[in-house]
Amino acid sequence: MSEKRIDPDDKTAYTWEELAAYYKGKYKKKEVEAYWEECKPAMRQKKGKGKGAAEPEPKAKAKAKTKAKAEAEPKAKVKAKAKAKAVVKKAAKAGPFKVCVCGGAGGIGQPLSMFMAMDPNVKELSIFDLDIAMVPPAGVAADLSHLEKKVDVKGYVMPVGQKPIDHTEAALTGCSLVLIPAGMPRKPGQTRDDLFKINADIAKGLVEACAKYCPEAIVALIVNPVNSIVPAMAELYEKKGLDPMKIVGVTTLDCVRAAKFVGNITGKNPNFINVPVVGGHAGKTILPLFSQDKTAKTIEADKIPDLDVKVQDAGTEVVNAKNGKGSATLSMGYAGARLGKAVLAGLAGFRRVECAYVKSDAMEGFKYFTSKVVFGDKGVSKVLPIGDLSEHEKTRMEEVKEAMKAEIETGMKYAEANDLAA
Repeated sequence: MSEKRIDPDDKTAYTWEELAAYYKGKYKKKEVEAYWEECKPAMRQKKGKGKGAAEPEPKAKAKAKTKAKAEAEPKAKVKAKAKAKAVVKKAAKAGPFKVCVCGGAGGIGQPLSMFMAMDPNVKELSIFDLDIAMVPPAGVAADLSHLEKKVDVKGYVMPVGQKPIDHTEAALTGCSLVLIPAGMPRKPGQTRDDLFKINADIAKGLVEACAKYCPEAIVALIVNPVNSIVPAMAELYEKKGLDPMKIVGVTTLDCVRAAKFVGNITGKNPNFINVPVVGGHAGKTILPLFSQDKTAKTIEADKIPDLDVKVQDAGTEVVNAKNGKGSATLSMGYAGARLGKAVLAGLAGFRRVECAYVKSDAMEGFKYFTSKVVFGDKGVSKVLPIGDLSEHEKTRMEEVKEAMKAEIETGMKYAEANDLAA
C-alpha cells in the first residue's frame, strides 16, 4: 500500500503520486520532493481498510469519480487520476483575468508587471503611469509583449497633474485585480505626516477611479505609509457603499524576508518556510512570528530579537547597499506579484493564504491589522486569527499596538475629511 503523508496546507493525507499531480507545473520536481520529505507520515487506520473505507478527497476536490471506476481500479490510482483531472479542469479556468498595474513604469512597477505578465491567470495586463515616469508605459507594454506568454499587454499614460478618473477607463474597466505601486518616496527630513498627505491624495485619485470602473476588483496598495493609507482608502470605499475588504495592503515582502533570513540561518530551503508577519508594514509595527513556523522555532531563543530587528530594518539595508540611490524595488516587485498571484488563484477557485493588511477583527481594539488572510473566489474570504505567541512576541505585540493606533487614526481622519468622486 502506498505511503501517505499529511500535507500541512490542508491537513489531509495524500500519496506521493497525488501530491506530485497536484503541484505539477507549480513547482519544480525537486521542490515537490523536498516538500514531500517535510510532510509527516499519516497514521494508518486499523479498521476500514476494505473497499468501502472512506478516503480523503483530493486537494482539487474533484467529484467526477464514478463508482464503477472506483471498484475497477485500485483506490490510490483512481485518486491520482481524479486529482490530475481536477487540476486540468482548474487550469482550464486560468487566464480569465484582467490586471492593471498603476505605476507600472516605475522602479517597483516594472518588475511587478513582468511577474504578472508571466502568471497564467492573467489574460490582459494594463500598464498605467504618468508621462513623467522613467520610461513610457507603452514602452514597458511593448517590452513585455515579447514574452512567450498568452497575455495581451497594453500601456496607458496620463499627463501629470490630471485626474486618474478621467484617464483610466480603458485601463481599469474589466479588471479583477489592480496593483498600485505608486506615490512618492520619503525624503530626508520629511515627516511621515507630510509623506502621508502627498501619497494619500495620489492613492485616493487611483482608488476613486477603481471605484468607478472596476468596483469589484481587489485593489492591492503598495503606497507608503501603508499603515495609514490602507485604512484611509478602505474607509473611503465603505463611505461610497463599496466593500472595504476589496482594499488590501501588500505586506508580503516582510514574509519573504523573514523566510529568507530563517533559511540563511538554518540552511533550510526558504521556499518551504512560512513565517507569518503581523501588525503593520513599517519599523516596529512589523512583527514576524517565528514561533509559528516549524523551522524558525528551532532557532535559539537568544537569536530571535536580532532576527526580528533584521526583518524590520531590511528595507534600510537595501537603501544603504544602493548608496541611497534606490530602494527595495526588485524584491518588492516580486513580493507584490506573489500577493497578486494568490489573489488571482483564489478568484480561479484555489484557496490561498497570505499575510495582508486589511480591515480586520484579528486584534481586539483595532479596525485594521496585518495577519493571515484567506483569498477565495470573491477575494478576501476570511481573516485568520493571530494565533499563539511566544513571550518575546507578546512583548513586541504591545509595541506594535502602541505604534499602530496613531497610524491607523491618521488614515481614519483623512477618510472622514474626504470623499471619493462620483
